[in-house]
Amino acid sequence: MSNSIGREFMRKTCYPYLPVAPQDSGVPQPPLELPYPEGARLLDLPPIAEINIPSIDLRSAIENRKTVRSYSNQAITIDELSSLLWLTQGVRRVSARPATLRNVPSAGARHAFETYLLINKVEGLPAGLYRYAALQHALLELNLSPDLNDRITRACLNQNQIASSSVTFFWVAVIERMYWRYTERGYRYLLLDAGHICQNLYLAAEALGCGVCAIGAFDDDLLNSALGLDGETLFVVYGGALGKRVDRE
Repeated sequence: MSNSIGREFMRKTCYPYLPVAPQDSGVPQPPLELPYPEGARLLDLPPIAEINIPSIDLRSAIENRKTVRSYSNQAITIDELSSLLWLTQGVRRVSARPATLRNVPSAGARHAFETYLLINKVEGLPAGLYRYAALQHALLELNLSPDLNDRITRACLNQNQIASSSVTFFWVAVIERMYWRYTERGYRYLLLDAGHICQNLYLAAEALGCGVCAIGAFDDDLLNSALGLDGETLFVVYGGALGKRVDRE
């Protein structure tokens, strides 16, 4: 979306245009996390305190980081997935405001993204679509349809790294969380925040012998539909395919 389209989108969704932010007009703060779909199964992830995340020199991680589009057939472990989710969107604590304080910065601590996951090769998990429940550090099982990988790959313009990834992260904007404080200007903050998250994924992947390819090319309508999103109040902004690096086997 262009900035002009984004501003118009912001005017039409969530709240009518107001001269002041909804937070200053008595509008209640949106929930910190989306509700669980009816019948969804919550799967606890390994506690981060019990996982030994490999140490890596920060300079090395930054200098060795590169986009990787080809992955080995090796699955990642559930501990590795837990680490990646914690390091990209993990909630360290909930403040009295309340707001979530996470492992990435966000404008006004709004943290307007939910992480959706196309899981293909993660030990112990059936392939399918999941959502990260950040407050509980758990996964919600959303859709295990066998054609889901094909649908999402097509929606992302047939980028093969998605089909062959161990997991592809999709960062889904909950627009009202950002708009509640920043109105139209919140649109640009969403784009900035998405960059923070994806960069953390790239650096965390370096420590785990994985590679990442950021995903910005996709058909919005097809991808939102495949993920079960309405495309207006919930929509994909950015993504990242991830798998074990071939050159590190």
